[in-house]
Amino acid sequence: MPATCRLVFALLAGLLAAQAGAAEVQVAVAANFAGPLARIAEGFASATGHTLLSTSGATGKFYTQIQAGAPFEVLLAADDEIPRKLVQEGLAVRGSNFTYALGKLVLWSAQPGLVDAEGQVLAGGRFQHLAVANPKLAPYGAAGMEVLKARGLTEAVAPRLITAESIAQAYQFVLTGNAELGFVALSQVAEPGKPPRGSYWLVPPTLYGEIRQDAVLLKAGEGSAAARALLDYLKTPAARAVIAAYGYGH
Repeated sequence: MPATCRLVFALLAGLLAAQAGAAEVQVAVAANFAGPLARIAEGFASATGHTLLSTSGATGKFYTQIQAGAPFEVLLAADDEIPRKLVQEGLAVRGSNFTYALGKLVLWSAQPGLVDAEGQVLAGGRFQHLAVANPKLAPYGAAGMEVLKARGLTEAVAPRLITAESIAQAYQFVLTGNAELGFVALSQVAEPGKPPRGSYWLVPPTLYGEIRQDAVLLKAGEGSAAARALLDYLKTPAARAVIAAYGYGH
């Protein structure tokens, strides 16, 4: 058999083997990381042949769903507490959790010029509504409430608060004009390659607790090569570059 034919057969055999080993992985992802994960999924598929099926939402809701038996294989949380609790409760694989991103909080408005560089708009009277994700379910919502407390504005702003189910909904409230301001993630308003929409204040990290976003392998994915491959891929330079491009620390 000519060498060129042997090479073609070898390449085809390798391709078929890769396709045979390809699988889907069910991922529950914190709403703030849905955009970056979509970008990461492309590189992950190219590198491994596996595909992602992701559901985005509030980390606290995912915790309840996983306790109830939801078939997620990987959780990309908005904090490090929920993954740790899932490990302790035997619902996630011990030793699999790690921090994939450090979240950054912003005060955002869809209106250019409304939010100043120091966030003084919070103390002024130029807004009627402030959207914040449910602090009991969403770590970014809890961080937003910490900022109000640190600024001594909790009581003054309370009548203007609109509570969203997730940070994605908080973003939508502001985008659609149902709230002039909202506490959201930097990744939602500073997409790579696009100019920032509206105006925002990057909240100093001294005003809220560190948002360590952890990934964890859930029990449903313990035997899944695709799930383990995703966790490995999140640590690669390619994935780290995407995460950094969306403004996360690590």
